[in-house]
Amino acid sequence: MTTAVPLLDSPFPERAPAAAIPLRPRWERPALIALLLVTAVLMLWDLGASGYANSFYSAAVQAGSESWKAFFFGSSDAGNSITVDKPPAALWPMALSVRLFGLGSWQILVPQALMGVGTTAVLYAAVRRRFGPVAGLLSGSVFALTPVAALMFRFNNPDALLALLMTVTVYCVLRALDGAHTKWLVWAGVAVGFAFLTKTLQAFVVLPPLALLYAVCAPTRLRRRLGQLGLAALAMVVAGGWWVAIVELWPASSRPYIGGSQNNSFLELTLGYNGLGRINGDETGSVGGGARAGGGAGGGGGGGWGETGIDRLFSANIGGQISWLLPAALVLLVAGLVITWRARRATDSLESMARASFLAWGGSLLITALVFSYMQGIFHEYYTVALAPYVAALTGMGVAVLWEERGGRAAGITLSGVLALTAVWSYVLLGRAEGYLPWLRWTVLVAGLLAAAALLLGARLGRRAVLVAAAVGVAAVLAGPLAYTVDTVGTAHTGSIVTAGPAVAGGRGPGGMGPRFAGSEGGPGQGGFPQGAPPRGAGRGTGPGAAMPGGGPAGQGAPGGTGGTGARAEGGFGGSRAGGGGGMGGLLGGTRTSAAATAALRADADRYTWAAAAVGAQNAASYQLASGAPVMPIGGFNGSDPSPTLAQFQAYVKAGRIHYFIGQGTEEGTEAGAGGRAVTRGGGGPGGGASSSIETWVKANYRPTTVGGATFYDLTPS
Repeated sequence: MTTAVPLLDSPFPERAPAAAIPLRPRWERPALIALLLVTAVLMLWDLGASGYANSFYSAAVQAGSESWKAFFFGSSDAGNSITVDKPPAALWPMALSVRLFGLGSWQILVPQALMGVGTTAVLYAAVRRRFGPVAGLLSGSVFALTPVAALMFRFNNPDALLALLMTVTVYCVLRALDGAHTKWLVWAGVAVGFAFLTKTLQAFVVLPPLALLYAVCAPTRLRRRLGQLGLAALAMVVAGGWWVAIVELWPASSRPYIGGSQNNSFLELTLGYNGLGRINGDETGSVGGGARAGGGAGGGGGGGWGETGIDRLFSANIGGQISWLLPAALVLLVAGLVITWRARRATDSLESMARASFLAWGGSLLITALVFSYMQGIFHEYYTVALAPYVAALTGMGVAVLWEERGGRAAGITLSGVLALTAVWSYVLLGRAEGYLPWLRWTVLVAGLLAAAALLLGARLGRRAVLVAAAVGVAAVLAGPLAYTVDTVGTAHTGSIVTAGPAVAGGRGPGGMGPRFAGSEGGPGQGGFPQGAPPRGAGRGTGPGAAMPGGGPAGQGAPGGTGGTGARAEGGFGGSRAGGGGGMGGLLGGTRTSAAATAALRADADRYTWAAAAVGAQNAASYQLASGAPVMPIGGFNGSDPSPTLAQFQAYVKAGRIHYFIGQGTEEGTEAGAGGRAVTRGGGGPGGGASSSIETWVKANYRPTTVGGATFYDLTPS
């Protein structure tokens, strides 16, 4: 390594020899507090505008706040008919908040926002430990200003808790490496275990690089390293397996059906729909079908969830979510490894720990990015929030080591080149949002290139000019993601598929679904949903009561007036922004509920286990959240799970446990699909036949009544 910049001239004092490390500078604590406060403001600002956000999970939160059994299993309703299609760990903090403070948008979403603040704090602590306070602050700032992070930590999907736990996992592994501490490695296993209870096998994606890193680099003998890894694995199994064991041993007749599975098994859900099916596209029971789609558009292959390939994360749909600093992070990873590679594995080696940090964060980034790039199953843009902590950490650490080594020609050129590359990429990304702040892209480009040139000429310009250039460069590369983040914070988001920032040109539609949902031809896919779904923003909901006045987004006319209100209403597929209504017949965005329908459900609701039953969890969730009474989601999220069977449903009706069946909006049980085609709900899949047969049986035996624009069937008469 070249000679480091003297300590007093360097903003990264942790990289200096240990004997020269001073006490924390006076400005560090106020700067950290300011960072956390700004992060909190971004996460909490106008949080209630999104109403219940994803009503699928909000309904489960509401159920868990009323029933401890529903809380434990993650049931969609307090009657415990079926669970959500994920483990329940992400629901638990929200359900406890609602149990303490009552049902409402803030009560559901504030725990998510606080997780964003917590992730920023953990990221700062992890980077600051070896690279100094400025590096930690830069990493925290990059994370807080990542658009997809601002989106998901203001939303109620499981990805927020997953990102926090993955950040904690890397932090604990690094603490364990710094002296071969068993305690910290065990805590890393515990974090992964709870991450498994958040989003199943996605928690295990980072295990190979982290385990290999510890096995090779921990400063102790090999036998002890392997023993420590064994203890960490045991901790992971205990932390994530206790719930699985209870669920699998619990009699199926007295627990809710495991949503998303076809055999009422959590292990099947884990290995199939939420596991290998996400990789190879064989997702039985999913909205897209049970068999892998054919080649995607273009040369990258893939299926109905978008083109796969190494450039997937830079595509029109995904680039503005996460990739602003992704090219820089990859270059800085290589630069950091080159600079620190000569360090030996030793307990007191700062350089060895710096190298381990690059390997830990970089390995996590690379393996997660590769999985996202080539997975052929369900893939949405917001999944990329998992990359945000890794990108942020590498950015802070890489800038730190290059700044310290900037006296060397190679380091100076690399630092300047990274800044120029990021400015050019920001210019490209901003250009994809047609008409959005056109002046900003040119400002970012010019300021970034000028700052890069100034850094390259640093020795001639003097120290003060270099510091000014560095400040301008940081401001330039963060301006684009800041603009997208502010746009995200200022916009309400509802439904199952949400994206950050303004609309961009060249997108493949919501979720990057690509050809499977892009056309206007073809019959229903598995679960009975159209291949020709309307593009994002193409229309408002068509579900029951969609046109009723006063209904909040996605049926969020909750008790106490907590329904969301938001600007720039965009509906259509999934309800990406407020006002989405029942995208794709209520599959992804729920429905709007009327006052009359809500009143009917509340009437004598305590006499029944379920005030009503409706096909699809989003439809049921809308009515449940509006009325506060349990509503059975027939067929689970997609309407394709075999729960309940026709015989079970008939038994519930005979026992007087269900008051109403809510139909699909027309006498024939169809809805207007893309292009005005009639799309039959609930058929075609392994479980789709069950929901279809239930609907057919109800219509053959009970008389329909229109209640506030929705079709109700009173199941109590003989």
